[in-house]
Amino acid sequence: MSTSPTTEGQATTTAPEATKDAGKIVARTIPVSAILPDPDQPREHFDEEKLNELAASMKKLGQLESIAVRVGPKGTYLLIAGERRWRAAQIAGITKLRANVHLGVADGDPMTLAKQVAENVARADMTPMEEAKAFKRLVDAEYSVEEVAEMCGKSAAYVGWRIDLLKLAPAVQDAVAKGHLPVNLAWYVAQLAHDNQVRFLSRWVRGDFPAARDAEAFAQACATEEKRQAEQGAMFVLADAEEAAQALADDGQEPLFAQLSDDEQERITVERKKLLGKIDRMSEIGTVLSEIATMEPGELALLLAGAPGGLAAQRQRITHLQSLAVKANKSLRDAQMAAAVRAGGTQVAPETSTEDAQDSTAINHA
Repeated sequence: MSTSPTTEGQATTTAPEATKDAGKIVARTIPVSAILPDPDQPREHFDEEKLNELAASMKKLGQLESIAVRVGPKGTYLLIAGERRWRAAQIAGITKLRANVHLGVADGDPMTLAKQVAENVARADMTPMEEAKAFKRLVDAEYSVEEVAEMCGKSAAYVGWRIDLLKLAPAVQDAVAKGHLPVNLAWYVAQLAHDNQVRFLSRWVRGDFPAARDAEAFAQACATEEKRQAEQGAMFVLADAEEAAQALADDGQEPLFAQLSDDEQERITVERKKLLGKIDRMSEIGTVLSEIATMEPGELALLLAGAPGGLAAQRQRITHLQSLAVKANKSLRDAQMAAAVRAGGTQVAPETSTEDAQDSTAINHA
């Protein structure tokens, strides 16, 4: 590994000297043993396999990019950027690293944190929860969401979504950090009260949902029900996973229907009959689509090429039906999850748990 000239005296730069030269950046080669990790480093987890790969690369090719450090106490340096390279160097047995030393940087300097966050986000090395915490610290340091987004090369919406993950209960945050809960789904779960987040996680781990989209719809339905119950002065609590599995299996139709007044039950019975009649007629469309799907292309061309609008117009009609079918399927999925939520939860009356209900309302409006 090639290194630039240095003297051991350069490794003993003191804080007063750094303060005097505030804002300067000097290139030095410093002992790995004199470098310390920054306690404010936004990244918390380092992939051991990837570190070993980087160590093997550095051992063979040398250090390709300088690290960034600031002056620490008693002849040490604190990392600003390049902790993976520093860790890999130790694995590879490399004793010195090239570094850009930032002089006059104080503890807790927001620009230092911004550089650390930007570097790690750009390398896609941070977990979603590490990003969330880092973005929040930058916002707390009085950077706007838009400024954080610009520094890190992300959209303002992305930064906001990540910060929203901090509303997750600790157990759920841990599941996201370990990859046990998809980050997109986690955002929907973050809108729930903490207790319901944990109960939801239990169901997800059990495999109670056919797909992530179903789980997202279920979480959205839970959030809607929490809000509805809170407006009535009560708290919505999800049932245990075993009861939830049964609720998902039967769509929760009977419990939903039983909650209605006699007049509403009568109205729903009439409207249900009308809707089912319309859905039954869809079989005619299915028969036509099946026939078209199995026809020989040449024959289909002969039949429709000379029709008004030609083949393009007929294909456009099918495409329109396909788009409507996708939307209808989503509505049915959302309805299925809403039914399961209503059937798979319990309502805590305000007179039995006023404090809990208030806490739930506060969480949902945080």
